[in-house]
Amino acid sequence: MRDKAPKKKIAIFGSTGSIGTQALEVIRANDKLFEVDILTAQNNDELLIKQALEFNPNAVVIGDERRYEKVKSALSSTDIKVFAGADALVEVADFDSYDMMLAGIVGFAGLKPTLKAVEKGKAIGLANKETLVVAGDLIMKTAIENRAPIIPVDSEHSAIFQCLVGEGRNPIEKVILTASGGPFLGKKPNFLTNVKRVHALEHPNWSMGAKISIDSATLINKGLEMIEAKWLFNLEPDQIQVVVHPQSIIHSMVQFKDGSIKAQMGLPDMKLPIQYALSFPKRIENNFPRLDFRKYPSLTFEEPDVKTFRSLALAIDALYKGGNMPCVLNAANEIAVWAFLRNHIGFLDISAVVEKTIENLPFIKNPTLEEYFESDGEARNFAASVMKL
Repeated sequence: MRDKAPKKKIAIFGSTGSIGTQALEVIRANDKLFEVDILTAQNNDELLIKQALEFNPNAVVIGDERRYEKVKSALSSTDIKVFAGADALVEVADFDSYDMMLAGIVGFAGLKPTLKAVEKGKAIGLANKETLVVAGDLIMKTAIENRAPIIPVDSEHSAIFQCLVGEGRNPIEKVILTASGGPFLGKKPNFLTNVKRVHALEHPNWSMGAKISIDSATLINKGLEMIEAKWLFNLEPDQIQVVVHPQSIIHSMVQFKDGSIKAQMGLPDMKLPIQYALSFPKRIENNFPRLDFRKYPSLTFEEPDVKTFRSLALAIDALYKGGNMPCVLNAANEIAVWAFLRNHIGFLDISAVVEKTIENLPFIKNPTLEEYFESDGEARNFAASVMKL
């Protein structure tokens, strides 16, 4: 009689965020297949403690070092190792104990631990698009050198990945990323001038964290996804197209050299691409809601409005320019979104800050890892000075 396959050990970086909590739902429902080895959070110590007590990981990291004693004390009756600080994220990413990292830390902060896991040859379930936006060339070269499989978790890139399974070396003509259009689809600048934080967080189809919700409202999220797609699927910029698809049923499409198009479809639910990444290459059963085409008699598509939503246009420019420009774009956007969420600037100011930062920072065609970090820091400082933060 054959032994059962061992459980896959998952390290969830960003376990208290939207992706992390949904990943734990998937693991909870499939506890014969997966177990949690590492959990990390930046500030949410209470939820991290609750998760650790339920899933009993090998280790946890709390990014905010001021919360270390609270987490350590709460877990003192367990064998769970407790770490704190940004360096600890890289330290635990270097562990041998896990099989797969789910990279769910939001923003630039996810780059270092993800790069360390790639260097270790670990499988990566990539939900942190900024890692490839900032340093895609470096990450993908390192992944190839260390045979580290990168399986996308973003719904759009997961859709492309699923469409490519079984296609082998069949050439891609283009990929088509779908965008819902966000909460302000069809709106013009005179309306957007008065948009508040609460309005921008109201995404029509997806339940997401604050940062990505604002990125979806400005449409820069789709630009970041274009940059990510370039690196994930080894594409030229002109092979990547965006269409607005308000129903969010088709998650993305691939057109092949013969003109045939494959689409991956389903209800908007991030648990499906998360589960697919965790279980790949197998598909496992679940009780997620199913798509009923009778409830969607019309699927529509339109061009994105890049004149109104300037952030998408800026991201497309950065995609074509390459070098450190996507890194600068991402850093400026992270600071501007942070300021908007705290009511320091208006909605349309986000793209204005990003544009001014891009115009004023030096271009580096082939940056080193150190130059990526320098560009990130300089862009953040410049964007903050523009907003007088």
